[in-house]
Amino acid sequence: QLQLVESGGALVQPGGSLRLSCVASGFSVDNYVIGWFRQAPGKEREGVSCISRHVRLTNYADSVKGRFTISKDNARNTVYLQINTLKPEDTAIYYCAAWRSPQVFVLCKLSEGEYEYWGQGTQVTVSS
Repeated sequence: QLQLVESGGALVQPGGSLRLSCVASGFSVDNYVIGWFRQAPGKEREGVSCISRHVRLTNYADSVKGRFTISKDNARNTVYLQINTLKPEDTAIYYCAAWRSPQVFVLCKLSEGEYEYWGQGTQVTVSS
């Protein structure tokens, strides 16, 4: 059974940092594109970052470039999202998602359509 479990969400002050984790089971992240998405209250879910099968191929939404960093640890079957300089507008439920890509060297996309498997989400709240 393929499963994704997010963790690391918390209540933090503006300017703080968090590292979110997405642990995969039932499949190897080495063979999948992994994306991070978020949904703020009253808003549609949006893609914030993804990592292709090749660890150097990463993609970020303009709103998070320079503050978010995605990484992958194949040995731990885990994908991380490091979030720095948190802003109140980063408040959202953060989800990781995966889809099996046959290609290693293609840059991932932030659109939801291709993602097949989703975690349950972890809440990030940025407030003073």
